[in-house]
Amino acid sequence: MLLIIAVANVAGVVFAGEPGLDATPHGAERVIDFWLFDLVHARGYPVFAVMFGYGVVQLARRQEAAGATPEHIRSVLLRRNAWLVVFGLVHAVSLYYGDFLAAYGIVGIVMTLVLLRRGDRFHRIVPVIWALMLVEVVVIAALVTSRLIVGGSSGAAGLPSKHVDSLAATNYAASVLDRLGEWPVHTLTVLPFILITWLGMWAARRRVLEEPTRHRTLLRWTAGLGLGIAVAGGLPAALIAAGTLHVDESAAGLALTLHGASGMFAGPGYVALFGLVAARVARPGPVVGALSALGRRSLSGYLAQSVAWLVLLAPFTLALGGRFGSPTVTGLVVAVAVWLGTVVAADRLDRRGRPGPAEYVLRRLTYGPRGQSGL
Repeated sequence: MLLIIAVANVAGVVFAGEPGLDATPHGAERVIDFWLFDLVHARGYPVFAVMFGYGVVQLARRQEAAGATPEHIRSVLLRRNAWLVVFGLVHAVSLYYGDFLAAYGIVGIVMTLVLLRRGDRFHRIVPVIWALMLVEVVVIAALVTSRLIVGGSSGAAGLPSKHVDSLAATNYAASVLDRLGEWPVHTLTVLPFILITWLGMWAARRRVLEEPTRHRTLLRWTAGLGLGIAVAGGLPAALIAAGTLHVDESAAGLALTLHGASGMFAGPGYVALFGLVAARVARPGPVVGALSALGRRSLSGYLAQSVAWLVLLAPFTLALGGRFGSPTVTGLVVAVAVWLGTVVAADRLDRRGRPGPAEYVLRRLTYGPRGQSGL
């Protein structure tokens, strides 16, 4: 999950855009751009969103098992999510504009107040909403197809990409000022992912990931349909990004809209795939153990990535993206290397029985110095 996030974010950092896109790819860059748009861009954050919703239910369930009252559980969740908003503000202003922590915090507060104590009948609404979203994807796909048929396949337009000033700033102070303006807008645009977190909450209420063997059929269908929709919906944008499909501006815009709408289905699709893989792991070895260690320290791993982008890729620091030929290839190598570094660091912390630094601070703020640090 964190690898997907790293690869998605680093492209935007290297090209100072959203989405990150090389307008004139060549050779291997075309292949990388294709796979980035088909499997990664707009397909990483939905995975985190599903797991965030799942985690809210798990945290409440652990508190309840420890004897906490509903009022106490609600207080803990509200406090934890409020601190996530603060984490997000600090993260965005100091490191990276594309912060999701504050949005998670806001969504978490809404989930705690509106969704957490609802019954099964109410939560049956969310699969219906996702069915309607699938209809929306089909409609957009039909519009893209018809646009290509009537002449949209002739042209030289690229995918629309928004320039991000903070990623191109020539000094740190300027980047901070830019992020102060970019962060609120970005946070508002991603708040609708509450529909994705709600699906994660629905799955957690059924213990889908804790009991993957019992839910194998559901996981298989979710993985196949979710990833199938994401891959098929991302194909037009991926072909345009790779320079294989030539379209006019209208068709390019529709392709990017389809790319984003279908990308939401990658969230449950990837999570279901991970669940199926986990169900087949009878004896977790050192690799699985290290990945699990990072999973338990995902907040620290996520923030470490932003530190790495600032140090390694910013124009006013090492600026590695422009030093070794292809920025696309360099960015991909940096993303994988940084992710591997966080895996190793998390594994070492796990062997010493220590939490990630960000997890430690968040738990301390949520529960206090004598609180339940294990939850």
